[in-house]
Amino acid sequence: MRDFDAAALVNTQRVLEAFQKHRLSDAHFAPSTGYGYNDPGREVLDAIFADVMGTEDAIVRASFASGTHTIACALKAVCPGGGYWSMTGDPYDTLQRLMPYCTERPETINAVFIQRSRGYTDRKALSVAGVNALIAQARQYTDAPVVVDNCYCEFVETEEPSQADLIAGSLIKNPGGGLAPSGGYIAGRRELVEKAALQLNAVGRDAGANPIGNRLLFQGLLMAPHTVAQALKTAVFAAEKLQTLGYAVDPLPDEARYDIIQSIRFGAPEPLLRFCRGIQRGSPVDSFAAPEPWDMPGYEHQVVMAAGTFIQGASIELSCDAPMRPPYTAYLQGGLTFELGKLGILKAIETLCES
Repeated sequence: MRDFDAAALVNTQRVLEAFQKHRLSDAHFAPSTGYGYNDPGREVLDAIFADVMGTEDAIVRASFASGTHTIACALKAVCPGGGYWSMTGDPYDTLQRLMPYCTERPETINAVFIQRSRGYTDRKALSVAGVNALIAQARQYTDAPVVVDNCYCEFVETEEPSQADLIAGSLIKNPGGGLAPSGGYIAGRRELVEKAALQLNAVGRDAGANPIGNRLLFQGLLMAPHTVAQALKTAVFAAEKLQTLGYAVDPLPDEARYDIIQSIRFGAPEPLLRFCRGIQRGSPVDSFAAPEPWDMPGYEHQVVMAAGTFIQGASIELSCDAPMRPPYTAYLQGGLTFELGKLGILKAIETLCES
């Protein structure tokens, strides 16, 4: 479908060449315990991610609890004593309470933050070229480090925003390929990656055990370009079907895409809830459950989340969530295979149309 498969081929080659360059072996899959010292698998995983992201260095750890945790470690590494300039408006809800920030350029700039995906907003996701343009704009005013939230965007294009000083993301989204059970990555300038490692575990990158080993992180990364293409095909299919039913969708079916998120504006709570419950019905896990809005930690409004996923909260698997506030927009993402994604969307539409 469109250029998704072509991009997946280019990105898969990039990942494969990094695996081969660093001589990946099954010896790198072994688990570690305690402090986790002398873990060759962890070192090779970091080196591979750095090459894939086009950066000087990277840390990849299963112990990052979420995308928010990962991004917070990156931000605290570059501006531990002050706030940051968020060039793309308010950051995602769960980041807003962690550190002070401003959306207008301040007199003193400790760090610059750019969020690529739309989050729970109506703005467009940013292309790599768009991120680079914002970095160039920021450089007119400051040499402060630039941190990019890359969640939902990895492998959508054939390059990553490596001009940033740090980029960060979650392994239960795009780069985990639906296999990584947890974790996140931070990639960029070596001295800043080292500082981010200190934020994670207080002693730096040479500690931190992974008792289950790194095999799923390696294998998930290899699968990620293909899985992202499946998610993009699912998003286009959803956009086409929901637009035909008269709902406002963004991006449009034939529009360029820079993240895996598809927004659908329902205009009222009832159809939004029916659609989310339909996504749950069409899921391979917990299909019998009926999602309800709840007071999710870190969010101002109640949130409804449909996610019948093998990995809890994995947004690369077919899922749909929404803050319960006007204009009642659902944010759909993921799809491990297009076939599963298509069936899930059809079930959601069937449920939406029930009286």
